[in-house]
Amino acid sequence: MKILVLGSGGREHAVVWALRKTANENIHTYCAPGNAGITEDAETVQLSVSDHSSLIRFVESEGVDLTFVGPEAPLVEGLVDAFESKGLAVVGPSAAAARLEGSKIFAKDFMARHKVPTAFHSVADTPAGALEFLRSGKFGSAESQVVIKADGLAAGKGVVVAGSHAEAEQAIEDLMINHVAGADAANRIVIEEMMFGVEASLLLFADGKDYLVMPAARDHKRIGENDTGPNTGGMGTITDPEILPTEILDRVVREIIEPTLAGAEQDGFAFKGILFLGLMLTDAGPKLLEYNVRFGDPEAQAILIRLKTDLASVFEAISRGTLGKLKLDWSEGSSACVVAANPGYPGKYVSGSMVRGLSEAKRTGVQVFHAGTSFSPEGKVIATGGRVLGVTSAASTLPEALGNCYRALEEIYWPGIQFRRDIGKALRN
Repeated sequence: MKILVLGSGGREHAVVWALRKTANENIHTYCAPGNAGITEDAETVQLSVSDHSSLIRFVESEGVDLTFVGPEAPLVEGLVDAFESKGLAVVGPSAAAARLEGSKIFAKDFMARHKVPTAFHSVADTPAGALEFLRSGKFGSAESQVVIKADGLAAGKGVVVAGSHAEAEQAIEDLMINHVAGADAANRIVIEEMMFGVEASLLLFADGKDYLVMPAARDHKRIGENDTGPNTGGMGTITDPEILPTEILDRVVREIIEPTLAGAEQDGFAFKGILFLGLMLTDAGPKLLEYNVRFGDPEAQAILIRLKTDLASVFEAISRGTLGKLKLDWSEGSSACVVAANPGYPGKYVSGSMVRGLSEAKRTGVQVFHAGTSFSPEGKVIATGGRVLGVTSAASTLPEALGNCYRALEEIYWPGIQFRRDIGKALRN
């Protein structure tokens, strides 16, 4: 069986690693374009995920049986639709379904239409309109916290948690006037009340009819310890049974998952692929922060390291609409992924340093997933992305998993390496 995985980050490395680790049959995995670490688990192909026609030609010429789309941008651009129009098996949502992530405004309208619990919000089309909503009194006093979200895809730079209205006004200027999240991402924005509680992430496989839930995760978005500093794409993730107790999971299923999937079908885009629910567990019950329509990064690393079921069979079932016949098997206990990043991230970062200690880190028993690496002309691994590595471990307890990660990180070095030392602290004490 031949499988093509599209993408180049830690999420895609986790996917190709899981495909190899869980394989029940002989499979050959390609990854386009991949990274330095992915070359250990798949054959990399230098094709862009945005070059739909070249990807289709490659799949047809190589006889690829199934393609998995990792990043959100090609999903929003309609890559799945292009593959399906050629009769090619592919895992991922259609462009219509991908709007749940591609447009925050579309997603909020969808939540309202299908009575999915979420935060109170307003939509602004201009900076002046945004300031008018902010100052209307609907979002509390000048000292109240609010959340500003760019409507479109912004590579992790489109959400600002403002500690006051003054910070919110600066965020509006940054997003809508200075375009810090990209030229088109924040032509429209969402202003949202701050919800208070504990965050959790719940991912699920869906085939348009049935779904299977993955272990609940908790991400750590802020760059600094104790959740300080700007948001990032994610500095670490844990999975643990305490994150989403059974009674709360039952409410999430009843109040969020089932209305979402039924609503998508009702609206004409039955969801197929991986659906990511960003949750806030409030005193009033679980509420939805946002949808993603693919694996999170680094959630994928912490989740897939616990998967025992053949991942290729899961992808096949999604493609064929037979997910209801599967039962997923996960290792017991917990897992953790701690991200190591380049100096300066999430702002302008320094890149190009050689990464040392990877072999020594692996000998500690962890899995090191590469997120932003490439090879130097001499064949050495160099740190090229903002987030560079995701050091990941599964164990019977969370403290054990985290201890494994941090011991491995003692072996890894490049100038300016940064990582949080408090991942999972709230649960590991």
